[in-house]
Amino acid sequence: MEDLYEILGVPRDASHDDIKKAYRKLAKQYHPDINKEPGAEEKYKKINAAYTVLNDPEKRARYDQFGTTGPNNDPFGGMGGVDLGDLFGDIFSQAFGGGFSRRSKNPNASQRGDDIEQVVKITLLEAMKGVTRDIEVMKWETCQHCNGTGAKPGTKPETCSRCHGQGQVRTRQQTMFGVFESITTCPDCHGSGKIIRDKCDECKGRGQVRKKHKLEVKIPAGVSRGIRMRIPGAGEAGTNGGSAGDLYLVIDVEHNPNFERDGADLHTTLILTYPQAVLGTEAKIKTLDGTEETITVPAGTSHGQVLKLKGKGMPKLNAVLNSTGDLYAHVFIEIPTQLTDRQRELIKSLADEMKAPVSENEPGFFDKFKNLFK
Repeated sequence: MEDLYEILGVPRDASHDDIKKAYRKLAKQYHPDINKEPGAEEKYKKINAAYTVLNDPEKRARYDQFGTTGPNNDPFGGMGGVDLGDLFGDIFSQAFGGGFSRRSKNPNASQRGDDIEQVVKITLLEAMKGVTRDIEVMKWETCQHCNGTGAKPGTKPETCSRCHGQGQVRTRQQTMFGVFESITTCPDCHGSGKIIRDKCDECKGRGQVRKKHKLEVKIPAGVSRGIRMRIPGAGEAGTNGGSAGDLYLVIDVEHNPNFERDGADLHTTLILTYPQAVLGTEAKIKTLDGTEETITVPAGTSHGQVLKLKGKGMPKLNAVLNSTGDLYAHVFIEIPTQLTDRQRELIKSLADEMKAPVSENEPGFFDKFKNLFK
């Protein structure tokens, strides 16, 4: 069980600004797009998990008090969704003679809307240059017909008579250990605390309707597959006046058959003939954006050798100096499969000169032609 303060490298009395500063430094140091060392990605996940807790005053207070860390470095993991405030409130209530009870939540309290996650596909070239993309998002929004009440215009929801607007019903039972009080969701109002007699025709009593929204999103140059872009307030609508959730766009970069990406670097192939590789040449190579660059092939270049074009790779995301990766050309020497008699003689002479034994019984053109009729 790792201490969250130790993960961020701050003391327990660190200020909110100190925690944020430490997080930014470590997140940049261990980001998978920057740090390729083994274990960096796992360290990055732990840093984010620790910051999620220590950046939230309520979660931090609970962590400081109870010091528990569950699965995935979640201080509240393994509790099956139990509210720790309620859980410990029950224990203290029992200890001081209040019996077993559970704090009820106000069903009419404002609730923040859910976050939405959506995948956006772009090409490798769009990832290189950046792109503005129109996207469509299906989400719930407040019903304008009933202003979110769920009731038909001219009517309003009534307070539930069973739970009296609490959204929960309590059952008390005397046991040998004391009074046991169980709390369940009200079966009449289903936890809302209200009963709608005449439901809105548009939202059918939900108070929200499903609609398609169009957004224009600017995707920056240098993004890679798996990057999550956060658009604040573009998620699901909140309830009872709560704020909207956020929209997270997960970038998926399509595979390019001519280029392989490795961080900010690109890799491609350069096909050469045997004479070009032996004697050297000035070859033309296409970059990702379609432009042609001249690359010097030194004499004696071997198959599989890698040549570099500096600064012709991908831009580095959020780089301070707008730096760019490199383009690496992997040399493939093309071996001809069909030769003229003259070419065969020249190669045979070269083999004799280099004292390289070769096959002597390769059939010529007329021999191959005759073999077709055997």
